[in-house]
Amino acid sequence: MSYKLKFRLLTSALMSLLMASVMSGCIIAMKFNGTGVLFLEAWRDAFIFAWPIAFPTAFFMGPVVQYLVKKILPES
Repeated sequence: MSYKLKFRLLTSALMSLLMASVMSGCIIAMKFNGTGVLFLEAWRDAFIFAWPIAFPTAFFMGPVVQYLVKKILPES
């Protein structure tokens, strides 16, 4: 497996871990506000709430994740 493929895979794994953590936290926060809504409404509301948080998180944390990957997977 090439270095570039390893780098892309590890970057994707770390970024998706970060994104899933932030988004699931936002969705859980919305879910426990005491309203009883249907699944699709809850999913839509969670997406509308989480996406504006997820986008800047990905944009600003991307360089941090790339730095961490370079530390974890040094170029050989």
